Amino acid sequence: MDNATYAALTRQSGLANELRVVANNIANASTTGFRAEGVVFSEYVNVLSNDHDSLSMASARVRETNDAQGVLKQTNATFDLAIEGEGFFLVQTPAGERLTRAGHFTPNANGDLVDADGFPVLDAGGAPVFVPTGAGPVGIGADGVISAGGQLVGQIGVVVPTNPLGLIREGGTRFEAPDGFDPAQEAQVVQGFLEGSNVNPTQEIARMIEVQRAYELGQSFLDKEDERIRAVMQALGR
Repeated sequence: MDNATYAALTRQSGLANELRVVANNIANASTTGFRAEGVVFSEYVNVLSNDHDSLSMASARVRETNDAQGVLKQTNATFDLAIEGEGFFLVQTPAGERLTRAGHFTPNANGDLVDADGFPVLDAGGAPVFVPTGAGPVGIGADGVISAGGQLVGQIGVVVPTNPLGLIREGGTRFEAPDGFDPAQEAQVVQGFLEGSNVNPTQEIARMIEVQRAYELGQSFLDKEDERIRAVMQALGR
């Protein structure tokens, strides 16, 4: 297999990975709090054994997250929350604390505020948020402070990752922050709203068509190379 074929194969692998990412973005265009992904293509240079030549190959293994805010949609539900500005809500999962922009919360049977998957929502100190039942109308301020019947009962935790580029996506709308996080200073909590996905369907569909065409061109090249190699082998075998 010659160098051109190696380079084409690595490019095809990267394009296939990008196609999966774009398809996932399109599938989550209506998912609350979803943030679109992209892939980063980079060059990998392998020095050949003769130390005089090198082989340049493409790599698209690194994913990047689009941190643009999605459109806030009004629901008027008491425990539907959105964040205006940078920041994430904090939830407790079996794997540890995770960050999310998906603010569709509700009290469970015990009065603990949980997300759509039943994971506890945490306050600014990392403790579960408890909302007493029958205490009166619940209001949630821009700073995340919760009041029930005019009495303060807790505060929704809003944090920012210490290293935004180090976030690891889990479960579509949740992220692990291995480098830690800090309280958000400027973010505002908006009650009765949910943040929509920041996916632009038109751009993603256009990108999918572009990637598919590039993949087809690459496959055409590989098919022709295969035919060429077969022809050479047959000629040498005569």
